[in-house]
Amino acid sequence: MKNKVYISTLGCSKNLVDSEMMLSLLKEDGIEKTDDLSSADLAVVNTCGFIESAKEESISEILDIARYKEIGKLKHLIVAGCLSQRYSEDLKNELPEVDAFIGTTSFEMISQIVKGLELGQKQSLILDINRDMNLSAKRELLTESYSAFIKIAEGCDNLCTYCIIPKLRGGYRSRRIEDIIEEAKMLAENGVKEIILIAQDTTKYGLDLYNEKRIAQLLRELSKIEKIKWIRFLYSYPEDIDEELVKAVKESEKVCSYFDMPIQHSHDNVLKRMNRKTTQEDIISKIELIRSEIPNAVIRTTLISGFPQESEEEFEDMVNFVSKVKFDRLGVFTYSKEEGTPAANMKGHIDQKTKEYRQGKIMEIQQGISLEKNQEYIGKTMEVLIEKNAEDNVYEARSFRDAPEIDGIVFVKSKNKLEKGSFVKVKINDAMEYDLIGDEIE
Repeated sequence: MKNKVYISTLGCSKNLVDSEMMLSLLKEDGIEKTDDLSSADLAVVNTCGFIESAKEESISEILDIARYKEIGKLKHLIVAGCLSQRYSEDLKNELPEVDAFIGTTSFEMISQIVKGLELGQKQSLILDINRDMNLSAKRELLTESYSAFIKIAEGCDNLCTYCIIPKLRGGYRSRRIEDIIEEAKMLAENGVKEIILIAQDTTKYGLDLYNEKRIAQLLRELSKIEKIKWIRFLYSYPEDIDEELVKAVKESEKVCSYFDMPIQHSHDNVLKRMNRKTTQEDIISKIELIRSEIPNAVIRTTLISGFPQESEEEFEDMVNFVSKVKFDRLGVFTYSKEEGTPAANMKGHIDQKTKEYRQGKIMEIQQGISLEKNQEYIGKTMEVLIEKNAEDNVYEARSFRDAPEIDGIVFVKSKNKLEKGSFVKVKINDAMEYDLIGDEIE
């Protein structure tokens, strides 16, 4: 009987890709994936260590799964990812239930780790975070079969003062264009219709490898793959959005007019304390560039409330900025104090209650903006991707405006049976704060 592996992936989509590659390597060794933890011989928890709440979730998941060594048939438990990279020495002492720790650049050696465990060797493999990895194009998808993420680079050089990522994943390292294209073609041949490009900063893609940004070229090359229908790119920093990139999105029919542009704040003083490489004026100019060239473009952003020393004046500037710019999509995180970051040592930390109040105020404003934006689509026709059957004759779908897991839903009414992963045309007849409702056009 073949051994079975249960994998739990926490945190971002970049972690998800790492998990998919580990599963593929284990499959080559004859180890099958299972969603039933009680039947697993091996378990892998791919952790997130980005903010405090993510660390707590990771520890809780590890302890929950470790119980199956007693109540199930679980033999070995491996902890991988950012938490492992950051705290492996501490965790070895605190979590004796764990048999091996794998760092963020060690996941491709999962087979070696498992073979060692079978020989009775507890292991810790935390390698140099700046090492280049030969990422395999082979993947065992954990997403739906029609949609997949592609990691185009690893690490980050931006050194934002609140962020621990460079210490967890190293400096920015782009993958070669030909390797990314090969991976996309393989995914397309296996039924993937939507590919989503991810990195800590997609807009800097190629700068380290080719001495120039190549994200626009990459989008154009990927657009040539016949079986791919939609292409998205996430985490595009405003300072690197330029005319060439906007033109590539405008001219490429397959590239969704969707710009995920995390600005984090609007006030120049806060941006400076964050070590962001932009100003409010620069941000506005990039938004105007996008909207002038692509009027229906969706712009999504994320903000941080309660960054150290954030004054009432600086916060109100963000309130006014959000009200004026009217982002299509917006999320707000309360600032999380992370050890090892410059921001953690700053004076003037804001209390949690104030951070949450400021977060709520921004989101309340955005709720009205989102409803207003959605109402503009009433009476219009959209092409959507069917994701699941919600109830009788009603399906959940996504439009070009919606990235998976983070954005809204288009509820589609249809008399026909619609297949998951199919594209259909819908006439929108109603709008809610975050979702749309429409009827399939036969």
